[in-house]
Amino acid sequence: MTDTPTAPQPARSRAVFSQEDFSLIRTAIAHYLREVQDKPESVKYANLYHRLGRVA
Repeated sequence: MTDTPTAPQPARSRAVFSQEDFSLIRTAIAHYLREVQDKPESVKYANLYHRLGRVA
């Protein structure tokens, strides 16, 4: 029997944000949306706001 070297297993990834963080970020984005509501970039922030709503 031959010994074959095994590649080390990658470390398990950990969550960067907690569920509470998503709620705080969503609140901050909602506030910012009111500031940029008439600018073209507001669409991107609105989409991000809705995506975060699915997570939190």
